[in-house]
Amino acid sequence: QVQLMESGGNLVQAGGSLRLTCAASGAIFSINAMGWYRQAPGKQRELVAIILSGGTATYPDSVRGRFTISRDNAKNTLYLQMNSLKPEDTAIYYCNALRGREAYWGQGTQVTVSS
Repeated sequence: QVQLMESGGNLVQAGGSLRLTCAASGAIFSINAMGWYRQAPGKQRELVAIILSGGTATYPDSVRGRFTISRDNAKNTLYLQMNSLKPEDTAIYYCNALRGREAYWGQGTQVTVSS
């Protein structure tokens, strides 16, 4: 089992920045990829950023150039730096870890961007 705990969500004005943190524990060996997803009210959960074990990161067009995913393997921690935030970035942000065919999720952290 892998346990994930997110933190860092907050209320911020448009144009501001936030950094989300995901602390991983448990059977974290052999994790293939980690990522951030978000879900806004009434919408499906969507990918925000993913980083493979080798360090390659991928972003959808909606956040590319504004968000940066990174991981500190020594601290078993995943980060999401979010800059130039927009009201449409408002959502619950979830940390995800993939280990083989197993997927693990955190409880989520709320990000609210006011206009």
